[in-house]
Amino acid sequence: EVAAEAIERLAPSLVILLGQAGGRACVSVERVGINVDDARIADNAGWQPVDEPVAPAGPAAYFATVPIKAMVAAIRDAGVPAEVSNSAGTYVCNHLLYGVLHFLAASGRAARAGFIHVPWLESQAVARPGEPAMALATMVRAVEAAIAAALDTAVDAKMAAGKLD
Repeated sequence: EVAAEAIERLAPSLVILLGQAGGRACVSVERVGINVDDARIADNAGWQPVDEPVAPAGPAAYFATVPIKAMVAAIRDAGVPAEVSNSAGTYVCNHLLYGVLHFLAASGRAARAGFIHVPWLESQAVARPGEPAMALATMVRAVEAAIAAALDTAVDAKMAAGKLD
């Protein structure tokens, strides 16, 4: 609801959502949001849905409406490792991506939307030996490059950019 209210108030042409994916070594631009919340842990408010739809009457999934591959290319051109991710997970980050895409589709708003996952900050990785991390300034450079690409690109690039799972 918070994101929908902000979209209604600001009427943006572009919505870029951010979340953290500890354990990922690079910036990940998400391809799809799915209509399921399935949490292995509770969120900060103690909510832990299992196999619940994000939007009960919504479709199974929405593809991001931003040029994900052009964004990945721009992030890489900025000197930051990046990939297309085919899963925003099944909880908070996915809930936000799916929820915003569903709101945009249902409301008929023309804004394009997508989600970017960033790794742990270096300061967070200190408590997680062996986990990948990234400097905040590097993440900022990546997000700025992704936004610029999303604003400048009407038709996405055709290139291999997904991660190998």
